Amino acid sequence: MSLDSAPAAQEPDLTPAHSPPPSLLALFMAFARMSLAGFGGVLVFARRAIVEQHRWMTADEFNETFALCHFLPGPNIVNLSMVFGSRLRGIAGGIAAFAGLLLPPTLIMTVLAIIYAHFGDVDVLRRSLAGISCAAVGLLIAVVFRMMTPLLKRMDAVGLILMLAVFTAIGVIRLPLQVVLLVAIPLSVGVTFILRRKVAA
Repeated sequence: MSLDSAPAAQEPDLTPAHSPPPSLLALFMAFARMSLAGFGGVLVFARRAIVEQHRWMTADEFNETFALCHFLPGPNIVNLSMVFGSRLRGIAGGIAAFAGLLLPPTLIMTVLAIIYAHFGDVDVLRRSLAGISCAAVGLLIAVVFRMMTPLLKRMDAVGLILMLAVFTAIGVIRLPLQVVLLVAIPLSVGVTFILRRKVAA
């Protein structure tokens, strides 16, 4: 047998394998745990649970799904629960994830709101809330860097340039969010479409 006919060595697939789709109860409980642990925002804990713990999505799939939810009206994490649950278990899965995300914190916040109405003027409580807000900002910055990891690993220059451009337009120049999105969404979709056609050609 010649060397030309020998089978080529296959590179190992480094993409993490997906776990089997969860049950409706598992979806509800997973998002309930995320919401109860989500001090400073659920996104940090949602990514950790979905990508790293349960392996229901890869890091790229999570970024793409979150990007879609980010451009839809409404809270991003609520949109993510519906889209993610529907993707895995249909409409019932979306409802289960949505209920798990909102039901526990809604009950807790109702009780806390009643307590705050009576004790909101206490100085110790106000200082505690100020400290919690600092921790929330730290958590948000941490998850942003985690979500950037796939772009950095692939050295996706176009994605990084678009990300920096949007950050500059909104965070530095202070352009209206709606105007930036109206330009950034079609631009990013168009650039990605053209690049993928070039690669496929």
